[in-house]
Amino acid sequence: MTAGVHLGGDQAIIERSRRDPEAFAALYDRHAPTIHRYLARRLGRDLADDLMAETFLQAFRQRHRYDPERLNALPWLYGIATNLIGQHRRREVRFWRAVARTGADPAVYSPDEGVADRVAAQGIRRELAAALGRLNRGQRDVLLLTASGDLSPAEIGAALGIATGTVHSRLHRARTKMREALGGTDPLDMREEPHDG
Repeated sequence: MTAGVHLGGDQAIIERSRRDPEAFAALYDRHAPTIHRYLARRLGRDLADDLMAETFLQAFRQRHRYDPERLNALPWLYGIATNLIGQHRRREVRFWRAVARTGADPAVYSPDEGVADRVAAQGIRRELAAALGRLNRGQRDVLLLTASGDLSPAEIGAALGIATGTVHSRLHRARTKMREALGGTDPLDMREEPHDG
């Protein structure tokens, strides 16, 4: 950060960008990695690059309609990204089916991961991906936004334009279906832990 320049919260950045469009770059710098990870988990890395750019382009174009009461823009950005994913629904289902067939998830592959770790993880990913591919879009959206760990149920509701109660009911249904498909294991207990190397 340049000396004497205080970026402020997301709301302040967006407000400033209305007068100075280049200020919007600070919002991109702050949230692009998080949005890219979310998109890559849903559609793979190749399409995630394009959709991340489209997410921020749409956000930039809509910045004059941003609610100044929202201090954190992340739910808004997740909502835009999720809507873009919806336009690629068939591709997302194909992505999860490919992961289920191969066990190889290109969105999480790490060259530092040992062969034994990859083989063990692929078995889990196959089951998880197959179950995710069978969820309806609303349930999958809520479950994966919850699994990202970045948003509260109220923020997920704001991102998707649904009531918080709807978030809870979709999450409950998704977790129930996933537990059945995974032999009683809760999918939110399967979030990947950082690799200790």
